Amino acid sequence: MIAQLKGRLVEIYASHAIIDCNGVGYHVHISLNTYAALEKKDEVLIYTHHLVREDAQLLYGFGTKSERSVFEKLISVNGVGPSSGMMMLSTLEPAEIFSAISEGDDKTLQSVKGIGAKTAQRIIIDLKDKIEKLDDVSFSSSKSENKIKLEALSALEVLGISNKQSEKYVQQLIKDNPRITLEEVIKSTLKKI
Repeated sequence: MIAQLKGRLVEIYASHAIIDCNGVGYHVHISLNTYAALEKKDEVLIYTHHLVREDAQLLYGFGTKSERSVFEKLISVNGVGPSSGMMMLSTLEPAEIFSAISEGDDKTLQSVKGIGAKTAQRIIIDLKDKIEKLDDVSFSSSKSENKIKLEALSALEVLGISNKQSEKYVQQLIKDNPRITLEEVIKSTLKKI
């Protein structure tokens, strides 16, 4: 099994990347989150899930171990294939998926194209206990970051700034400075917009 690739990024598209590892080019399917993380890099380290089927061998790549862990849990659910798993990770952050499953929030999961009510419920039922036991991944900081993001967006909306206007900026602020306070996020966003 191929667990990770480290090499030169030859090509990158929204759905896949070509990574040259000592002269061998690997075609790796990626999510939009991974695309954003790798887009401007020359040398990359990507965590992979190697899927062997009767007709193909496929590599799915992720920028973080947490993203890979969530993907592996998702595809273990009956009715959720690799394409659906990648679509979920392209639409939601791993922490948002973790939070939705642990809180039983099927509406968040249904916001992903191709995930209906039954599939969302099945994901929650099948993974609620399993996802809490992800020992190689810590979501505690991600959950608090997500809470700050939601509170900041809510406060900014009350002040008349739409989520569409502020969401990317707020998310980038939190990503760049994980210890930022809610007040600092709001003040900084107000100055920027």
